[in-house]
Amino acid sequence: MYLKSIEVQGFKSFANKIVFDFHNGITGIVGPNGSGKSNVADAVRWVLGEQRVKQLRGGNMQDVIFSGTENRKPLSYASVAITLDNSDHQLAVDFEEVTVTRKLYRSGESEYLLNGSTCRLKDINELFYDTGIGKEGYSIIGQGQIDKILSGKPEERRELFDEAAGIVKFKRRKNMSVKKLEDERANLLRVNDILAELEKQIGPLKRQSETAREYLNKKEELKTFDINMFLLETERLKEQIQQIQQNLDTAKEELKVAGTSYDDMKEEYEAIEKQVDEIDAAIEKSKGQLNETNLLKQQLENQIELLKEQINSAKMSDEHYGQRFHAIQIEIGERTRQLEEFQREKDAISGELKEKRKSEEEAGQALIHVQSRIAALTDEIEKNKNDIIEILNNRASTRAKIQRYDTMMEQIQVQKSQMHKRLISSESEAALQIQNKKEHEEKLKEISDHIRTLEEESRGHEQRIEILQKELAGQTEKLRIGQTAYHREESRLESLKNITERYDGYGNSIRKVMEHKEQEQGLLGVVADIIKVEKAYEVAVETALGGSIQNIVTDSEETAKKMIAFLKKNRFGRATFLPLTSVSSGQRFSRPEALKEPGVIGLASSLVQVEEKYRGIADHLLGRTIVVDTIDHGIAIARKYHQSLRLVTTEGELLSPGGSMTGGAFRNSSNLLSRRREIEEFEKTVKQLKKEMEEMEQYCEALRKERAVCYAAVDEIQQKLQKAYVIENTEKMNLDQAENRIRILRETSESVRRETDELDQQITDISNNQESITVELDTSTSLEEELTRKTEKAQEQLEAVKEEETRCQKISEEVHLAYASLEQKNTFILENIERIQEEIAKFEEEKSGLGESKEDTSREIREKEEQIADIRKTIEDSKELFEEIEEQIRADVLQRDELNRQHKTFLSKREELSRHMSDLDKEIFRLESRKEDYEQSSERQINYMWEEYEITYNHALELRDKNLTDLAFMKKRIQTLKNEIRALGSVNVNAIEDYKNVSERYEFLKGQHDDLTTAEATLEKIIAELDEAMRRQFTEQFGRIAAEFDKVFKELFGGGKGTLELMEDEDILEAGIKIIAQPPGKKLQNMMQLSGGEKALTAISLLFAIQNLKPSPFCLLDEIEAALDDSNVTRFAKYLHKLTKNTQFIVITHRRGTMTAADRLYGITMQEKGVSTMVSVSLLENELAEMEKQHKAG
Repeated sequence: MYLKSIEVQGFKSFANKIVFDFHNGITGIVGPNGSGKSNVADAVRWVLGEQRVKQLRGGNMQDVIFSGTENRKPLSYASVAITLDNSDHQLAVDFEEVTVTRKLYRSGESEYLLNGSTCRLKDINELFYDTGIGKEGYSIIGQGQIDKILSGKPEERRELFDEAAGIVKFKRRKNMSVKKLEDERANLLRVNDILAELEKQIGPLKRQSETAREYLNKKEELKTFDINMFLLETERLKEQIQQIQQNLDTAKEELKVAGTSYDDMKEEYEAIEKQVDEIDAAIEKSKGQLNETNLLKQQLENQIELLKEQINSAKMSDEHYGQRFHAIQIEIGERTRQLEEFQREKDAISGELKEKRKSEEEAGQALIHVQSRIAALTDEIEKNKNDIIEILNNRASTRAKIQRYDTMMEQIQVQKSQMHKRLISSESEAALQIQNKKEHEEKLKEISDHIRTLEEESRGHEQRIEILQKELAGQTEKLRIGQTAYHREESRLESLKNITERYDGYGNSIRKVMEHKEQEQGLLGVVADIIKVEKAYEVAVETALGGSIQNIVTDSEETAKKMIAFLKKNRFGRATFLPLTSVSSGQRFSRPEALKEPGVIGLASSLVQVEEKYRGIADHLLGRTIVVDTIDHGIAIARKYHQSLRLVTTEGELLSPGGSMTGGAFRNSSNLLSRRREIEEFEKTVKQLKKEMEEMEQYCEALRKERAVCYAAVDEIQQKLQKAYVIENTEKMNLDQAENRIRILRETSESVRRETDELDQQITDISNNQESITVELDTSTSLEEELTRKTEKAQEQLEAVKEEETRCQKISEEVHLAYASLEQKNTFILENIERIQEEIAKFEEEKSGLGESKEDTSREIREKEEQIADIRKTIEDSKELFEEIEEQIRADVLQRDELNRQHKTFLSKREELSRHMSDLDKEIFRLESRKEDYEQSSERQINYMWEEYEITYNHALELRDKNLTDLAFMKKRIQTLKNEIRALGSVNVNAIEDYKNVSERYEFLKGQHDDLTTAEATLEKIIAELDEAMRRQFTEQFGRIAAEFDKVFKELFGGGKGTLELMEDEDILEAGIKIIAQPPGKKLQNMMQLSGGEKALTAISLLFAIQNLKPSPFCLLDEIEAALDDSNVTRFAKYLHKLTKNTQFIVITHRRGTMTAADRLYGITMQEKGVSTMVSVSLLENELAEMEKQHKAG
């Protein structure tokens, strides 16, 4: 067996499809650093099932898909396939040639293919067991594995030796057996726990079961007595309620007559009360008028006193106004005199101010003129000094320039000669390169057009693949969701069918009877089986049926009798049977007019569908129950028909005859009647989902076939492109080299010309500058002398002008102080004048106001004296009115006393009649209370029967035992039964069924326990046998590997000794392995003390030793000889040839010695950035030679 080919597409940097064909011997894969040659090793490791992203040098598994470049889009999938020749049938498959393919799509979907057929990763791993091939075998060795062998801990080297010793498959079998053993022990532990728990339960459940059977028997007997007691009590209560109703009617009639008399007397009484109220109101009104008159008189007298006080106050104010008027006239005269004095002072100061202002302005003008002259002279002196300094600096710089220009002229002449020679050489070489470039451009254009055509075809197919991939992913997701929904609905359907077939939700006795339905043809089903009803009325009909929904329908009384005997015999409980031959619809509904009431939907029997033979049962169970829409309508109808009807609402509220109401929330949303409808709905849903899934599967298969066609077309185009790319890359490299050389030559020529022009310009500039510098030196000397003379003269003028400035400043300050003093005095006088004028204006205003106030005061005094006279006249006039009001009050009091006497007579008569009516009320209340007590007692009896046994009064009549009429005996027996039931304590009715289930489960688990114990012993025996076989085989193979390692070590090192040792005091199957090397001429030492090359050669010796003993069909080596020197590389290559007898080698390398030893070479380069391509090795020779030099230098 050997590796025939590797096909890579879209994996890491291999964007295009590349096929590596291999033969026996050594195949080398070479290329510069970063070209992607190590990706070949990653591709083989990946296709063999590598799942660890770190081993593939990535961050996540999506990183293996080509991620695109600046010029290429990312690809949608990665694919790697390896083909092995299996003509010797070393692999356990019936194929001469085996192809393993792995694909990963960017959507996350992945697949493994074995000869084109889908398979599992587990199948791939098992295929290569014990061959050395695999992601953890020794057929793929890279720098990472070398480092792991050298630097790892002893126990970390076990995997390599286990694979070499051939015990990996045994270890895997052992691990699987250990896992199974652990699972069996865990199951055994759980079974033991469950058995222990069941053993605790089974004894108490047996006792509870016996108690429950006794309880059910007594409960059934108690039910019989309770029903007959209920009927007798109900009849007695009805008689008592009827007698009380007669007495109540008589009392109400007598109360009605008394009430009429009371109402007549009340009218007369109210008329007298009305007259008394009117007289009282008149008296109160007169008294109010009298009080108001007295109050008004008092107010008027108080008002007179107030006006007198106001007159006195006004006279005093008038006198005050006269005194203040005289004082104001004196103040105005004084202020006028002061104003005239200040006005005279103001006129005198104004003249002086004008003279001083004029003198200040003249002094200021003189000072400004002097300061202007000082500034001009100072600027002139500074400018002359700066000019002299600048002249001296320029003169020194000019002398330095003369010396520099002489030196530059000599250098420029030499450079100019050299430039001319370079220019001639560049132009001749450029002409030759331009001719080469034209030839390469023609070839490149031809191949580029061909590539462009192929790429467009490939792009079209890839776009179609991407569209198909998205469509397939979407359809796959829809199919998955559809399958989930289908399985969920199918599971629910099966569950519902099972529940229906097992009669879950029914009583235990019902389930036991229905288990014999297949054997007993006369069992037709329970009531819920024979009735169909619309969903809207399911709750109403099930409520109307009550416990009857679990009644069992039989074909005859004989079948019912037979099943009752079956229940008695097995003590399974009780059940109600409805034989078709005896159950009839009974009497028709007696109140048909009630069906026309608002809210009535109809009789419950009319809302169900049954076969004709079951119509009598439906009418019997539902023919006397009315279905209404709401509870409010139900209550209204029940009241109208005196609680004589049985009504049920669509929401499940029940109104029973007698007035009891039942309702509330249901414990769950499902009911027995809805099961058949739900099964039909689920069957339709499942059928539709199955149809949709089949259609989607067909569509997905069509998409896959179309995608496969596109993949085949892309693969064919990629093969053509691969060949074209090699040619194109070669021409591009040649063209790039020619263009680069032309560009460099042109740049050189242009640079030479530019530098020559610059040198000519420099010569001209230097000649011109030398002449101007001589003239400049002469001019600067004369200019310096002239500026010195000007500066000295300006300095003398500046001193004289500064003395003049000092004198002018002194005069200006004296004039300014005198002017400021006069101006301050003038401001003070103006402020005083303004203040006095304001005070005079205020006094004039106050004087005017005093005159007006004095006139107002006099007028006020006259008006108040007139008011006093008017008030005194009003007081005199009110005396006559006062006397008239007192006379009217006396007459009203006499009339009121007469009416009060009549009122007392009526009051005594009314009280007597009221007492009689009160007695009648009490009697009516007593009678109604007794009636209500009896009705409540009857209601409690009805509720008790419904809550305890779900039996109505009419149903109780059907169950009546006419022999039970002794009320005292029945009460005594009921009490006895209740005491006996109470003595039983808390009873678990489900214990009978639970005991049976627990017993059956206990026996089943007991059998499982025995099976698990046997399986545990078997697995322990298998594990012991595997351990023994592995120890024997590992001991034998380890000794052979150690001997072969020493032999290969001596051959590769030219002597020395290599040793392998197992760690002491450890199990041989888990022990770590130490590698000890002794190169020639050195002491025995461990791996950490060796040089880098010695370490690598030691690890290679171990790998070659394993290959000698157990050759793998092929071995891929990724630069494992990188650390070796040239002589050791030669030894490595020589030994590699020796191993090719049994093993095919693919070597990834950049060492010249290894390349020379290879039988065939593949070149990998990355001419397009980010894309690895395969090229002829001749194109890479220069780059590889350069890498070899760098390696040697390193």
